[in-house]
Amino acid sequence: MNINKCIFTGRLTKDPELRTLPSGTSVCELRLAVDGMGRGREAVGYINVSVFGNGGEAAAKHLGKGWLVAVDGRIEFGEWETQAGEKRHDYSVVGNVEFLAAPRSESDEPEPTEAPELVAA
Repeated sequence: MNINKCIFTGRLTKDPELRTLPSGTSVCELRLAVDGMGRGREAVGYINVSVFGNGGEAAAKHLGKGWLVAVDGRIEFGEWETQAGEKRHDYSVVGNVEFLAAPRSESDEPEPTEAPELVAA
């Protein structure tokens, strides 16, 4: 038995893009930055996510760049040919999104506090 399931959290790198398919179904395209995807878990990876139907409409309405979200879904493989005839491929996730935290604005940042002065004895 094979299972194609992934779950991850990340921040949106841009505002969601909502479009409608010829069938009338809406789909929201998200792009997430996910920490810990490289060797040594130090690099940031970028993942394209598609959310269909009511979930996609809600994501497009309420989410924006910087939001922290959780995604669960399946990985899909896509391939295409460029105008120059080169073959390309990529992976994307089709699934559901949960809204976790809004982006912090500069006014939400905690004020830096001064460290207490140390007195030498």
